[in-house]
Amino acid sequence: MLALLGAMAAGAKVQLPQMFQSGMVLQRGMPIPVWGQADAGEQVRVTFRKKVYETTADSDGRWQVVLPQQKAGGPFQMTINELTLDNCLIGDVWLCSGQSNIDVTVERVYPQYGAVIDDYENEQIRMFRVQTDYDTHGPKSDVKPTSINWKPVSKQNAWLFSAVGYFLGREMYEKTGVPQGIIVNSVGGTPIQAWLDADTLRQNHAREFQRTLFFQDDEMVRSLQHGNMMAQNRWQKMLTDTDPGYRDHYAARDYDDSQWEVKDAFNRLPNGRQQSNNLTRDFRYTGSFYARQHITIDAAHAGKTARLLVGTLFDADQTYVNGRQVGSTGYQYPPRRYQIPAGVLVEGDNALTVRFVTKGGAPHFIPEKPYKLIFEDGTEVLLSEQWHIKEGARMPNCPGADAGGQNLPSVLYNAMHYPLAPYALSGMVWYQGESNTDLGLGYEQYLTELVTGWRQLWQTPDLPFVIVQLANFMDPSDQPQDTGWSQVREAQRLVAKKQPNAELACIIDLGETVDIHPLRKREVAQRIARCFEHIIWNKKVTLSPEVISTQVNGKQVTLQLDQPLLHEGQLYEFELAGADGRFVNALAVGKGSQIVIIESSVENPKRVRYAWKNNPLRANVFGQNGLPMSPFQMEVK
Repeated sequence: MLALLGAMAAGAKVQLPQMFQSGMVLQRGMPIPVWGQADAGEQVRVTFRKKVYETTADSDGRWQVVLPQQKAGGPFQMTINELTLDNCLIGDVWLCSGQSNIDVTVERVYPQYGAVIDDYENEQIRMFRVQTDYDTHGPKSDVKPTSINWKPVSKQNAWLFSAVGYFLGREMYEKTGVPQGIIVNSVGGTPIQAWLDADTLRQNHAREFQRTLFFQDDEMVRSLQHGNMMAQNRWQKMLTDTDPGYRDHYAARDYDDSQWEVKDAFNRLPNGRQQSNNLTRDFRYTGSFYARQHITIDAAHAGKTARLLVGTLFDADQTYVNGRQVGSTGYQYPPRRYQIPAGVLVEGDNALTVRFVTKGGAPHFIPEKPYKLIFEDGTEVLLSEQWHIKEGARMPNCPGADAGGQNLPSVLYNAMHYPLAPYALSGMVWYQGESNTDLGLGYEQYLTELVTGWRQLWQTPDLPFVIVQLANFMDPSDQPQDTGWSQVREAQRLVAKKQPNAELACIIDLGETVDIHPLRKREVAQRIARCFEHIIWNKKVTLSPEVISTQVNGKQVTLQLDQPLLHEGQLYEFELAGADGRFVNALAVGKGSQIVIIESSVENPKRVRYAWKNNPLRANVFGQNGLPMSPFQMEVK
């Protein structure tokens, strides 16, 4: 018996969180917590850089040691009892969180930055991607295993990693010359409530917290999920069975589409009231829909491989060339970049067919995106903007029930955020808000709670925090607007202004009218890096210009900025309001570090706002450092 007990004790293993692996980056210049799980009462011995740190696992098997602050360097080896972690670096560690604009990958933005991505490799920059997970029951002890686990930066390793995170690592390495660790825990389409701790929601947002409690019945959730899956499968089968495009081979090269209606790609193709080809401007459509055009290929390129770019489109698609499917995408946002295999294209006429599938909304192509064939020798064939269009199968709405999931309050905090603490960090990035424009200015309270709650979790009340403001998006307008997008931007600005060691990365000039996921992620990362530089190392580094005082003289309003303007002269997207609160357009000019609003119909100005629109495309106030001024709304005196 004694021999058996001895063998069991010898076989006991220390368990480490997923964050602690070979290749990890540990934070320089501050104490470094190292923790894990072991048998209750087991002695744990951590050896790092020739020094030994010991502790004993508590009655629940938890243990932690705290290494003293370290200088940047490496690689080093760490041993924890019988475990060995190699190639560990000491440098700066950054946590990037939010929704899909953090999620957008290097692959997605590659056409924007191909030359700077192709040959860049850096062993000193490591990437860790937290695997998507959620939990309704409470905080978990660890995150799920991930495929991007402290991998060094290269094109191949970073291909499916966050573009913002990737470029941030590069920017910070160039600024500091020390190793960089980038941790990304983001989930597309998620609201801020999913990233807040349960205690905060219970105290301040009880009704929202009740939703999570409701979905703590695992059996019920499994039943709902199973029912939804069956409904989805049934809907897809009915669509396939009734779609005339399958029966009549709409995608075939020799199919006669001469009787189909011809329509410009960038108009809404069908609409919800359409019963035949008599189109009206009603944009609801559920089912399949076909768009088709012909491409002429010369003898030199017949049979060759090619890259087909079909821009982006709404919503899902299957895309065919001469009857062969060359690609498909299940939702609207990803760019359609499909490879046409050798032997598919023929000399002369070729048929390109796009089968749209929507569950609400109207099938349409997105303008301002690339639509062309690209051959390996660089030859390009532009697609026509004219498409032959035809309905496929109309369908009823797909029924389903709310089965909980990653959008519930607290569930991402529980599974993807809480387990990361107290891994030592240099700073945090938050890029989210698109899913919370319904909150408007109420977003300020939630974001304040998130910043303070996350800092409390790390027991670091002044942990550097950068908030990325929402970019410009949607159709521009010449008239004043008051929308959730503008209000969320203002909430983000106010939180960054009120919280210590927090800054706003303004990107109001980096968005796209037609894409909620703008591609200029390197510039986003550069602005985040500049914010951290200002917070941590050099307060003299200037950020976006800010209004520091106002003065009213009759109908004129003068805004004093904290820095000179990059461009003087006429400035756009300013509005004034009087006592009635109704904003009207105003003419402004800039000189030096002042903006003077010289003309409007408001007799007694009380409030001023700037770039207060979904897409203030003409906003042109920039500081001398080239950074844009944030949208804002404020009283004038």
